[in-house]
Amino acid sequence: MIVAGTLSRPALRRQLRQARRTLSPSQQKRASLALYRRLAQSPVFRRARHVALYLPNDGEIDPRPLLRAAQRRGKQVYLPVLKPWPRTRMAFQHLRLGERLGRNRFGIPEPRRCVKRQRKVWALDLVLLPLVGFDEAGGRLGMGGGFYDRSLAYRTRRGTWLKPTLLGLAHECQKVDRLEMADWDVPLQGTVTDGGWYAAAR
Repeated sequence: MIVAGTLSRPALRRQLRQARRTLSPSQQKRASLALYRRLAQSPVFRRARHVALYLPNDGEIDPRPLLRAAQRRGKQVYLPVLKPWPRTRMAFQHLRLGERLGRNRFGIPEPRRCVKRQRKVWALDLVLLPLVGFDEAGGRLGMGGGFYDRSLAYRTRRGTWLKPTLLGLAHECQKVDRLEMADWDVPLQGTVTDGGWYAAAR
């Protein structure tokens, strides 16, 4: 586990991104299957009808086995789609079975933008988020763009909203001792890795 206190956020982000990128394809596959086994039969996943996930990039742990399981079970699955304006925001759009994807301005696959197929984030049941680093208290270090934090900013008004459940997905090597949280950082209810399930104390 990395001790975060001695590093700036940019330095910590570089170190953690490098750690996940150095995992071999076989390590990535094993981690993805371990993640699937931890989450697929969990009550939070089984109960959710509207589930948002992501497609892996830059060494992120791969949630596609969970995505396929959700579709097999008849759940409605959503992927993040970047908005053309303002360019710092995103929406969650329904993914159809067999849908062909394009690539956004960061090179990440996403559905072709269609406002009619988008769902408000507060109407989702479960959002499985990518991250660069995490701690056991619900802290999340993202890539630095703030897309998820802006989309979930309403959650910082304590006690106002209960949905959706926010779970970070990560490799075990992305765990740090403690993250300093900014006012705009949206805490997670837990993080699931190939090595364990870390539920934030609330």
